[in-house]
Amino acid sequence: MIHIHNHHAMATIFQVRLAGEEATYAAQAARALFDEADRLEGLLSRFKASSDISAIARLQPGETLRLNEATCECLALAREMELATEGTFSITAAARQTQPEPPQWTLDPGQRLIRCESGRLEFDLGAIGKGFALDRMALELAEWECPAFLLIAGGSSILAGEPPAGIPGWSVGLGEDNSEPRHWLKQGSLSGSGVAVKGHHIFDPRTGQPARQRDRAWAMSPSAAVSDALSTAFMVLTEPEIVRILRGRAEWRAFLNEQGKWRQAGGAS
Repeated sequence: MIHIHNHHAMATIFQVRLAGEEATYAAQAARALFDEADRLEGLLSRFKASSDISAIARLQPGETLRLNEATCECLALAREMELATEGTFSITAAARQTQPEPPQWTLDPGQRLIRCESGRLEFDLGAIGKGFALDRMALELAEWECPAFLLIAGGSSILAGEPPAGIPGWSVGLGEDNSEPRHWLKQGSLSGSGVAVKGHHIFDPRTGQPARQRDRAWAMSPSAAVSDALSTAFMVLTEPEIVRILRGRAEWRAFLNEQGKWRQAGGAS
């Protein structure tokens, strides 16, 4: 039996599906996961005045702030993905709409310190925060010893553990309507970005202009935070740029939709 639990956090619906567990135990585990999602929202939301992200936005150039461990880890990963995607994923992309130049910042993970170097650090973690929460929720599930799970945030961020007994993986589809093509997902993540719901809301950090390369892009990787960041970058990058970024990274894949047709890049076919 698969136990399904839902919870509202980070302006979306989180869903936990647990297989092979007793009902009461599954409900208790799901509650622990949702508590973690709420905690992370309190740290990472730019809409909460008490969050680390709001405190970062109040920093003046030259000022530093000590961060919560989770916030520091999320920002360190965001910086790694900015480098990996050649700047096409950036948590300061939206800041280009209000500032003439991208704000500059440095992070000291060892001390958990962030320093504002210039500008106003208007961070938007919408393109990585939900995936980061799913990754942290999966770590919580390991403590509960629940190996067979599917975690979903808003339908566009999915993280799978082991599948239910007897099937090769969790069946997941590409697109907001959960339609074809479908994939068997196991021990990995699938995340998507597109224009169907919010229009051209993704900006190219290099130009400050809306991304118009394609209608929809999905990314697959072992980490939900990484696949979230990649799917955003894939909306900005040209296909040759995507192929170059994926070269040598067999664990990353891209699924690109242009004019209703899907193509895959990277990973195994």
